[in-house]
This record gives sequence, structure tokens and C-alpha cells, in this order.
Amino acid sequence: MNRSYLISATGARPGKTVVGCALGFAFRARGLRVGVMKPVETAGGTPRGTELDSADTLALAQASGCELPMELMAPYRYRSGLTLRAAAKAGSPAEPDLGVIRVCFNRIAAASDIVLVESLGTIMERLNRDADFADLAAALGLEVIVVIANGPGCIDAALDAFRHAENKGLTVAGWILNDPGPAVGPDAPRVAVSLAHRTRVPCLGTMRFKEPLGIEAVEKLLARGSG
Repeated sequence: MNRSYLISATGARPGKTVVGCALGFAFRARGLRVGVMKPVETAGGTPRGTELDSADTLALAQASGCELPMELMAPYRYRSGLTLRAAAKAGSPAEPDLGVIRVCFNRIAAASDIVLVESLGTIMERLNRDADFADLAAALGLEVIVVIANGPGCIDAALDAFRHAENKGLTVAGWILNDPGPAVGPDAPRVAVSLAHRTRVPCLGTMRFKEPLGIEAVEKLLARGSG
């Protein structure tokens, strides 16, 4: 099995890394070699000498059992908490280069059965002047998993993400509805039913705050891989 996914989102702090860790752990538990990647990290890294580790990438790697070098898994790490383009202008490294990311991804994919790539934000987030994360997914042949942060406006945000992916010719493997915090959001079952009626993109599962991702999400992805 060789499949790769972009774990994207509908907004800020939706729980992408939590979902990615859950998926990585479950795939690993099934005996699969899991590679992980967060090509771009802004603010959230840990200083390591003159370099900067990516906290999200470390979490993904530990959950998935991925022992590849940080330089492959997170080639662009910025200390600044600004937007990506502002962070790139403010210091080193320079703006992300799609070619560099592709080289790193290919090395990870060569050593893995499944690769989980976490986007910086939504699928519409700019990677550089010429490309967004949907373009990155297209260049790397990634299917898209959209993590929907359960909250006001989440249905419209999800539909926007699905449309953008479709316009870029991408396959959306499915969506996961997540309660990213303890505050009570819209009724999750009702949101899921509404989304199911408004899109053909399959639901992979739902997550409550600090509760595990249901096994059905992994089973559905594995079924796609064998189909």
C-alpha cells in the first residue's frame, strides 16, 4: 500500500495535529510504515542549537513511529508567529520552494507505506507567491482529509474547502468533524447530517474534545486504499 494524504482544515486551530497523530498511531498499529511531514511550521517550534524543531512534526513522528530527520519532515521552520509570507520575509529560511518540498516528500514516501502531510492552515492557505496548499497536494499526488472545527460557520467553511479542492482536481478522501475545545459548539450529529446532505464527500468520523478518533476513520481510509 502506498497512499499519501494532506491533512487540511477549515480554520485556525481545528485539531489537525491531534487527528494526524490519531491516524498515524492507528496505521502504525496495523503494521504499516507511516511517514509524516509538516512542510511549513510558523511559531510553535522548539530551539535546537541554531535550528528550530517543529512541535507539531515531533508529535506526528512520535505517534506514527517515524524516525526520519527533521530536515526532511519539516524543511521550512519559522520562529515568527506572523503569516507565512511575512515570516519568510522577516528571517531565514526564505519563502517555501515547492521543488524542495517535493524532494523531501519523495524521500519520505520511498521509506513509507503511508505518508501524512499536515498543511499550515486551510487548503487555500498560500504556500508561496505562486501556490497554495491545494497546489502542493496536486504536485505531490496527495488525497485530502479536511478537519472541520465544529463551530459557527463550519459547514460553509467545509463546503468552501471541498469546492477549492475540486477546482484544483484533487480527491477529497473525506472529512472529520472535531470539537477542538471544551466549549460546547453546534450539535455535532446535526452538523454531520447537514454536511452529508450537502456534499458527496464522505464522512470519516467525528471527534469529541480529548476523546479518541473512532476506528471507522482508519478503516474507511484503508478500504479506499484496497479498492
